[in-house]
Amino acid sequence: MGWIALAPLLVALGRGSLSRAFGLGLLTGLVYFTGTLYWITRVMVVYGGLTVWSAVPVNAALVAYLALFPAVFAIVMRRLMLAHGAPAVMMAPFVWIATELGRTHLFTGFPWVLLGYSQATELPIAQVASLFGVYGVSALVASVSAAAALVALSPRRRTRLGAALPVAVLVLAAALWGSWRVGRSTLTRGGEPLRVGMVQGDVNQEEKWDAARSRSIFQEYLRMTRQAIAAGAQFVVWPESSTPFYFEEDPLDAGRIRAIARQTHVPILVGSDQIERGPPPKYYNAAFLVRPDGTVGAVYRKMHLVPFGEYVPLKSVFFFAAPLVEAVSDFSPGGTAVLLPVRGHLVSTAICYEIVYPALVRRFVRGGSELLTTITNDAWFGTTSAPYQHFAQASMRAIEEGRYLVRSANTGLSGIVDPYGRVLQESRLFTPDVLVGDVRFLTDTTVYARIGDVLAYAAVALTLLALGLARRVKSRF
Repeated sequence: MGWIALAPLLVALGRGSLSRAFGLGLLTGLVYFTGTLYWITRVMVVYGGLTVWSAVPVNAALVAYLALFPAVFAIVMRRLMLAHGAPAVMMAPFVWIATELGRTHLFTGFPWVLLGYSQATELPIAQVASLFGVYGVSALVASVSAAAALVALSPRRRTRLGAALPVAVLVLAAALWGSWRVGRSTLTRGGEPLRVGMVQGDVNQEEKWDAARSRSIFQEYLRMTRQAIAAGAQFVVWPESSTPFYFEEDPLDAGRIRAIARQTHVPILVGSDQIERGPPPKYYNAAFLVRPDGTVGAVYRKMHLVPFGEYVPLKSVFFFAAPLVEAVSDFSPGGTAVLLPVRGHLVSTAICYEIVYPALVRRFVRGGSELLTTITNDAWFGTTSAPYQHFAQASMRAIEEGRYLVRSANTGLSGIVDPYGRVLQESRLFTPDVLVGDVRFLTDTTVYARIGDVLAYAAVALTLLALGLARRVKSRF
């Protein structure tokens, strides 16, 4: 559906005013984001202390904000079509990814379910991400909608053929090249191998800080860690905020993790909150790398916090969501892309929602990361589509960067993705599990790792240029 999703909108933009175009784009965005972010209401009701009647407006406000980006896309496309006629519809891929880039960065960004993620499991097409990132995949997918719309709008056979044929060739070329790249799989034969263990404790959110359960939860994580090491794991990864205590504040229990690392000579990555004492104290969502000698090798603090999950933006505006404001922990963002030393190599970790930021993960790789990890707690989402969306988006980072990706999730989905997007290991939701699998430390870089989001920024420049030229041309529609 992703290939033709924008075609109805683009055809509808063939006539009418700019205000009509805005309305059509807004409607498209409301359908788009209501259908993919519906689960936020559940999170706020179950864990934020809100009633359904107060959670729905908060969710609706986020959906309405995100819908503004397709609305801007629609206005720009209508303006270009007014100036240049139906052929201007072929600018849609560039205008679309320009708005996706804006959605990624404006007001801290919310780049969830970009159009290119629809192809995360279509591996030949997804390989385009190794060249131009997920935005390149979005542009390729949007080009099919643009060509379909032009075929519908243009009465001239030559124009229709001139749109459809190049796009068909481009998609076919991308698929053939992607199939060849996946078939060669050269990255899976390079680098130093490493056996990784992921522990999935399956701890319900309401049980995590229950004093009666905290001891058994921690004991289970220790048992699963030993199980992973017994299966050959040379590096063990715990999920986000997995300890029912602050790692640095409880030397006795933290010492038990250190002891396992020291006794087995296996490094352990532990997700745990961190407090920085001061007036006032600051709280961080963090990951601690415990080295084989039991010492802490590095601490990474989460840099991109989840709005309405780890902080509440515009608290005065959302006054009607007072219980949510009180329930949400007021975390501070970290400021450094810290890399973690593992067996003589550098490893990065993205905590939860951070994995959907392509530029952040690229920053890790540019800094020397040879293996991507991501730790998360998706218990909030229940059995909705959100955990599957999250896993698919994480998989795209592996393709972009040419790195293995290890994902440890409290309630799933945990797993391993290879540098071509193939899922090598995957757990089930809400099932305790220990996964052990093989990855490799890699140093070769993809085109995307070298050039970043050049295509997306070029699309912004091209869109602005096209708008500037449109001002000098009389309307043709």
